Amino acid sequence: MAPLPPLSRPRWLRRLPHVVLYLIALGLALAGVAELNDTYRLGFPLGEVTGAAQGVAIALALRRPVPAWWLSLGATLLAAAGARAHMMADIPASRPDWPWSTPALIAQALVLFLLALRLPARVAIGALSVTALLTYVMQGVVGGQLYHSTGFLAVVVFAAVVLLGIAQRGRREARTQLVEQASQTEEERARRTLLEERSRIARELHDVVAHHMSVISIQAQVAPHLVENPSEELKENLEGIRQNALEALTELRRVLGVLRSENPEDPYGLGAGTGTAPNSPQPTLDRLDALVENTRAAGLQVTTEITGEQLPLPPGVELSAYRIIQEALSNALRHAPGSAVRVELWHFPRGLQVRVINSRPERPAPPSPGAGHGLLGMRERAAMLGGTLVTSETAHGGFVVAAFLPRDGAVTADAPSTDLSPPPFTDVDRSGRTGDESR
Repeated sequence: MAPLPPLSRPRWLRRLPHVVLYLIALGLALAGVAELNDTYRLGFPLGEVTGAAQGVAIALALRRPVPAWWLSLGATLLAAAGARAHMMADIPASRPDWPWSTPALIAQALVLFLLALRLPARVAIGALSVTALLTYVMQGVVGGQLYHSTGFLAVVVFAAVVLLGIAQRGRREARTQLVEQASQTEEERARRTLLEERSRIARELHDVVAHHMSVISIQAQVAPHLVENPSEELKENLEGIRQNALEALTELRRVLGVLRSENPEDPYGLGAGTGTAPNSPQPTLDRLDALVENTRAAGLQVTTEITGEQLPLPPGVELSAYRIIQEALSNALRHAPGSAVRVELWHFPRGLQVRVINSRPERPAPPSPGAGHGLLGMRERAAMLGGTLVTSETAHGGFVVAAFLPRDGAVTADAPSTDLSPPPFTDVDRSGRTGDESR
């Protein structure tokens, strides 16, 4: 935090407050030297050094307020001790202001004010307490003779400037926090408006365009049956229309996934991470086929294999299994473009085993702007249910994600935990089958 706020206009006056403070420091240094030599009769070099130290302390307080405070306080005590020696030796011609001379009092007040502006209140109050204590020791304990007491006045002035500095610092901090909160509120409002507009567009596209494309696809499929002896050319054209309509629906589904997503890093509409629409129902394994179809439409060859008796699973297990598969497919899309992916579900009496294996990517993956928390999130989902999750690279350059989710939230001794680690030489070929490199 800058000790003194710069002037905004005109530009060449931005540093004017600091320049004025430097001029005040120079004036107080010259006045201090003159008073210490004339009234305190310190002479050279003590008078010049202690007087100049007051001006240096003011300039130093702009950057190093604590050393500047020690310098000003130390110079004042040294000058007061030297003046006391002269006052005790002979009777001065006039009674000096002691232990704080006028230039020293003003300089110390400025230093304490700048310190309170720069540092927390406890530091400023501590500096004020030490200053008051040393003033009392010099005047009340050590004492002098034939002088005008300035100790009480100095402590009152110092307390006032410290309180003023603390109040000013608190006001500046409050204003800064208010600006930050206003900025965050404006950003949140703009973000919410954007999401609402994207959701509205998604609903319109779904209600209008998707409906018409579905109708086109159905009509193209039914049309050959309405014509007696349709020609092969007509069948081919109608089949082409139907395929184009289906492809358009697939692309529309991807666009709707982007529009409904808060996370634009999920361009395929898989909803991995936290990007799904907040008002959509929680998915289950019943929607696994739709998830696989979306991944295929994005350019990956995906096969599924379900083994075992499909007993009812708790909603938490189904949701976590779906999210783990979803994140694994999303990672394959980002990091293994063109690869073949195999999704395996093994139903056991004690729980569900999930394994997603992708082959080596066909081409280098583009840079991904994701935060890299996908694997961590999958592990947390498995651990939340008392399950386990392991990830590993395959011998063919692919990647495997394997998890076991217990049905009752606890891994038992007969759970197939040994199947979580993928065989060391297995991978997925382009047809989705597992292969053995040693063959």
